[in-house]
Amino acid sequence: MPQGERLELIKKIQNIRQSIVICYLTSLRSNVPTQMAEDAVRVIFDHLQRLPKRPVKKLDIFLVSNGGSGTVPWRLVSLFREFAESFSVLIPYRAYSAASLLALGADEIVMHPFGELGPIDPTVSNDFNPVEQPTGRRMGISVEDVRAYINFIKSSVGITHEDELVKTVEILANKIHPLALGNVERFLSQSRMIAAKILRTHMKDEDNHIINEIVENMASKLYFHGHPINRKEAKDDLKLKVTADLPDGLEAAMWDLYLDYEIEFENLKVFNPAGDLATIAPNPQGLREQTYELVHAIIESERQSSRHVTNRRYLMLQGQPGQVSIQEDILSQGWSHSQGSSVGRQRQQSSSSPGDARQPGGKRSKRQARSSPRSKG
Repeated sequence: MPQGERLELIKKIQNIRQSIVICYLTSLRSNVPTQMAEDAVRVIFDHLQRLPKRPVKKLDIFLVSNGGSGTVPWRLVSLFREFAESFSVLIPYRAYSAASLLALGADEIVMHPFGELGPIDPTVSNDFNPVEQPTGRRMGISVEDVRAYINFIKSSVGITHEDELVKTVEILANKIHPLALGNVERFLSQSRMIAAKILRTHMKDEDNHIINEIVENMASKLYFHGHPINRKEAKDDLKLKVTADLPDGLEAAMWDLYLDYEIEFENLKVFNPAGDLATIAPNPQGLREQTYELVHAIIESERQSSRHVTNRRYLMLQGQPGQVSIQEDILSQGWSHSQGSSVGRQRQQSSSSPGDARQPGGKRSKRQARSSPRSKG
């Protein structure tokens, strides 16, 4: 729908909720690397500065994301507390990992019937993580996968002797660099600490046992990082401050607003440049070339609209017989903003870099060759 109609949906939710709404969404599109990243905090701060007063009585964050940096939720919760007497999150669909952490900081979690939270155990990566073949990318390590391995050896296999346990740890360390394992533990401790700090922004000291139970449940006891937590489970089992009884019109308005963002992100369309290149004719230079504009994040309120976009070019290059490589060039990247009556028409560029592919200045070219087998002919 046109931008103006989407803003009308935001206003409709504001009227129903008697609140100020800021939307923060990251792409859910398959194969488009996107995360909640530090650069978004600066953009959200700009939106908060445009609020009609400080603090506003009630702030709603319309939230959709698969997650990202574990420090972003704490920074955002702290900001929201500065600018609002109370804040809630509205979850029409997914709010996983770091987005779930952010939701824990809200005075109220308003969940659509299709809304989902997720465990807060982090999947981490650094320079010591194993390398995936043949892409050359660093593989993420799930904190709970490491713990599950040890528990499997001790509980399921029944190995309890200290010398034998040491050998099982040595086997793991031979497959995964010890510093990568240390990084896993560090991030788990950080995730637990941030979750507790976030919960304490709206819970009392005498609720420490409830805080500890929530953190333990969401960090460890759900076992599977991709486990979707529906609103009944979130309210009844995890004891979160979930509102499931929505007033008239809110459920439909939340879903309609999400569907419009879903179209803009192209979430239902798998991003597959290699497949696209295989179907197009070569250009006069004999190369198969395709460019894309990918939307990674949108932050939007009644007074401003911000989009994080990268423009990427892909070339199919012929290599050894039966092999082709895909060359990726990032032509430009960054946030663009529009304010007031210019929303949806004129945009101002910012040099902020994306969370998924950072580069100074936002307009450097980046090349990355990816090889994949391809049959002859």
